[in-house]
Amino acid sequence: MMPGKGIGRRLALAEALAPFSLREFRILWIGQAVSAAGGGMTKVALIFAVLAVDGSVTDIGLVMTAQVLAQIIFALAGGVWADRLRRQVLMLSSDLIRAATQLVLATLLVSDAAQVWHLAVGAAVFGGAQAFFGPASRGLMAEIMPPEQLQRGNALMSFCISASTVLSPALAGVVIAWWGPGLVLAVDAVTFIVSAVSLASLRLAPRTLPAPETFWRDLGTGWRELSVRKWLLINMFVHMMQNLAVAAYYVLGPVIADKSLGGPSAWGIIVSGFAAGALAGGFVALKLEPRRPLVVGNLALVLTALPLLTLAVPMPLWCVVGSAFLSGAATLFLDALWQASMQQLIPQEVISRVESYDWLISTVAAPLGLALVGPLAGQTGHTTTLLIATVMIVVPCSLTPLVPGVRAVRRASDGKITGPAVPQLTRV
Repeated sequence: MMPGKGIGRRLALAEALAPFSLREFRILWIGQAVSAAGGGMTKVALIFAVLAVDGSVTDIGLVMTAQVLAQIIFALAGGVWADRLRRQVLMLSSDLIRAATQLVLATLLVSDAAQVWHLAVGAAVFGGAQAFFGPASRGLMAEIMPPEQLQRGNALMSFCISASTVLSPALAGVVIAWWGPGLVLAVDAVTFIVSAVSLASLRLAPRTLPAPETFWRDLGTGWRELSVRKWLLINMFVHMMQNLAVAAYYVLGPVIADKSLGGPSAWGIIVSGFAAGALAGGFVALKLEPRRPLVVGNLALVLTALPLLTLAVPMPLWCVVGSAFLSGAATLFLDALWQASMQQLIPQEVISRVESYDWLISTVAAPLGLALVGPLAGQTGHTTTLLIATVMIVVPCSLTPLVPGVRAVRRASDGKITGPAVPQLTRV
């Protein structure tokens, strides 16, 4: 390890990759990397599956909405059950449900029996299972990793997911062109089985499970653990604002690229720039451990406003691609810092519930933003809408480091993260 200088510790490559020396992390990472590859292919295949059964663009939106809506509806329940049960078992069950779902859809597609409603129901079941997997996976990471290695472990997990977003869509396109979307879904089913096998292979220390409570009491406990950390709740709403604003990039970006930057291929290059930046951000998170992780992470998130700004003019294509690269790097870097902080500052017995609130608060803004951008752009124009979105990112992310609780989150010399004192909760 190199001596700590500047904003934090800079790690040698061997130390950055130290999580791979842990058997449980190695096994989990392999399973998740395989599953991420399948998931990246399915995002493309599901669209072409709708078209293959003579569905319309509206039908594509309905199928995608069914998946996201189910995940939103079951997100908090997923957090409660992930704290109640063995997280390993809950994740394994979610994998098997998603494998069965994809296999059924694949069979229907290959046999030409699939209809749009089949795909919508399958997407909803998939999203519901994902709602239980997500909170459990965050908690499981904290179970298998030493605190000082959590940032690196999260970065390595994010790295394989980012790599899948770069490589999997192209592979999916080849498979779909030759054999159709049904085969891609069948492959995805196999990847979930691989993930389930990896989870079954983990040897975890026994975790003391909480005494049985009502669902609503358990849910309320998770909210109280979050609300007593007002600085954390403020930071979550800042991330919600960022997700709300960045919707303008996804809605208006393709239109501007098509009209002013060279057509649809320009948008593809911009998206690739973001994906490449995400890979770079994961690598930075492996090597750099800031002393004040949330201060640095929120300031880095300001960079996600750059693509909005460069599209507002619009600037030359290379400027937009470069800004997308920086945005992707900042997003993945913040994610690794944020998850490591949460996993160390929130008690293990409630971590999944708090994570589910975090996911819900951050994510629910995305569909709202997608719905609002079009009407706003119609009233004010593309440039004004993008500038408003830029301000919505820059101002909150720049001011969040001034919150005392955010500044109090610090990394000790041994790599562990500590935070401000938390008031004692009173049971109700």
